[in-house]
Amino acid sequence: MPMPAAQASSLAELIDAQAPALEAAVIAWRRDLHQHPELGNREFRTAGIVAEHLRTLGLDEVRTGVAHTGVVGVLKGALPGPVVALRADMDGLPVKEEVDLPFASQARGQWNGEEVGVMHACGHDCHVAILMGVAQLLAGLRAQLRGTVTFIFQPAEEMPPEGEDGGAKMMIAEGALEKPTPQAIFGLHVTSRQPTGQIGYRPGPTMASSDKLKITVHGRQTHGAAPWLGVDPIVTAAQVVLGLQTVVSRTIDLTQEPAVVTIGAIRGGVRENIIPDSVEMRGTIRTFNEEMRDDIHERVTTLAEAVSRGSRAGCQVCITKNYPVTVNDPVLTEAMLPTLQRVAGAGLTLVPKVTGSEDFSFFQRVVPGLFIFLGVTPPGTDPKKAAPNHSPRFYADEAGLLLGVRALAHLACDFLETKQG
Repeated sequence: MPMPAAQASSLAELIDAQAPALEAAVIAWRRDLHQHPELGNREFRTAGIVAEHLRTLGLDEVRTGVAHTGVVGVLKGALPGPVVALRADMDGLPVKEEVDLPFASQARGQWNGEEVGVMHACGHDCHVAILMGVAQLLAGLRAQLRGTVTFIFQPAEEMPPEGEDGGAKMMIAEGALEKPTPQAIFGLHVTSRQPTGQIGYRPGPTMASSDKLKITVHGRQTHGAAPWLGVDPIVTAAQVVLGLQTVVSRTIDLTQEPAVVTIGAIRGGVRENIIPDSVEMRGTIRTFNEEMRDDIHERVTTLAEAVSRGSRAGCQVCITKNYPVTVNDPVLTEAMLPTLQRVAGAGLTLVPKVTGSEDFSFFQRVVPGLFIFLGVTPPGTDPKKAAPNHSPRFYADEAGLLLGVRALAHLACDFLETKQG
């Protein structure tokens, strides 16, 4: 049954009147978090700040240690109604910051056994600060709030360290969407691909699935001057890489959905005159359809093994599914479109599919979800030329954060009252 189009909630005017007073605090939180980023499953300081803030607001429940460092806060409105969840991710990336800011990160950390620079190169500091602001705004409106809002502060969206579990999947397993169970979940992501003041949305498949690909070609080591005495895994690996380019371009119907197969790392050999025993390739697979996803996995495996066999080499293919497709529930998206139009005005835009991935997708597999994009590229900068998310030069215009606070607050309240009706 279609959900009725969301109408402005009874709190709409209060949200817009009170949100600007929080802007300075949101920016201050963001700067502090930006200066002190933490890697996945290690967000101890960040989680402590979030939990203390939620407790100060007098939320009905604050759970910590969910999926290692996650925080879940529950705000029950004074009026009866349904439940909605809002999510922000907390982790930084193993990236050394190159942006000249007074609050630039100088942090260092350990990532998979290596000492690295740490930076909020994907804007999760913005997400946390925005949701802290939304929690304060709605807590102040508790007397008029219908229903319940669950605030989910999630660790390890950028993947946990090797050998560890974490992220949205683990939060769900540990009850983040239970007691109470939401009827919908909303989230956002800042992006340099859109200008400040703009909100992007898309119904249906929005962000790609993400799969880790590892191919090991086994040859037989020999002197580089006598390749006929061995089996060359380097030449074989080169043929495999070239062959993989045909999986998408020649065997997949791209009129249905786009797809990407990329090899990002090749390791093999130690000297210029020694043909090694083996070569390892690592890459990623991105799709927007689960059926196509499985088909590509089969084609990649078959091609790599067949090419290797033709060169008398052995081959092992390992494909690990990371994140599913981020699918914005079409019914929920259509119903909440009036809210986004009211909040963003002329800044609302339908965006193309994004080949990046998001583990918000795991939440969407449990309850209907809507994930939107918040522009943070300042005026005068071409978003096409701005440093992308994950770049050491990624820059977020803090003037865009207030729009994020308003968007999540309005989405939550409009949904609660529309669903109530």
